[in-house]
Amino acid sequence: MSDTTIVVSNREQTGTGPNRRLRAAGQVPAVVYGGGRPPATIEIKEATVQKLLRDAGENAVFLLKLDGGKQSRNAMIRDIQYEPHTDRLVHIDFMRVDLNVAVEVTVAIETVGTPVGVSEQGGLMEFITREIEVTCLPNEIPDHLTIEVGALEIGDSVGTAAIELPEGVTLVDDEDRIVVAVNHPKVEAEAESEDGELLEGDAAEPERVGEAAADS
Repeated sequence: MSDTTIVVSNREQTGTGPNRRLRAAGQVPAVVYGGGRPPATIEIKEATVQKLLRDAGENAVFLLKLDGGKQSRNAMIRDIQYEPHTDRLVHIDFMRVDLNVAVEVTVAIETVGTPVGVSEQGGLMEFITREIEVTCLPNEIPDHLTIEVGALEIGDSVGTAAIELPEGVTLVDDEDRIVVAVNHPKVEAEAESEDGELLEGDAAEPERVGEAAADS
């Protein structure tokens, strides 16, 4: 759990106009829900959220405190909406959490090693998915999960069942879901296909200028 305290303020007005003015002032409209309490509309400084994401990541558990209030609640980010084509935050969902109750989260996958199919056979490693869903206690959320790919040859793939999960972490995704595959280079395959089409086209002799007139 992060030792960060995030300070938020009550949001008095909702709707497109007020939210647009909030964003123009460097604030982000948000809502906090869960924990057996009604949802609350709040606002938070965009710079505060960006720093939290940069320092602790989207799965960080922190103390959410109302500006001027005395109480804090453990919380985490549940959803973030971004402005299309930019990094500007549009809206955030915060969720109150109980440190003794498991939560479902998305965790990134990192690979270990270089596939034989890449280093020795000239193949390409492709990520089919870069993250998976797991459940665990809020204080036990891993920063990332790793999967060994060194033995993979061209045509091989490896799925979620091969990921070693820390104690207390349970897989939610299908165990047969493919994470990484090593394939033949697509660029070379497409180039060969195009070359083949050109060769087939060359087989038909083009009409020479003047031949049609001579025949007629």
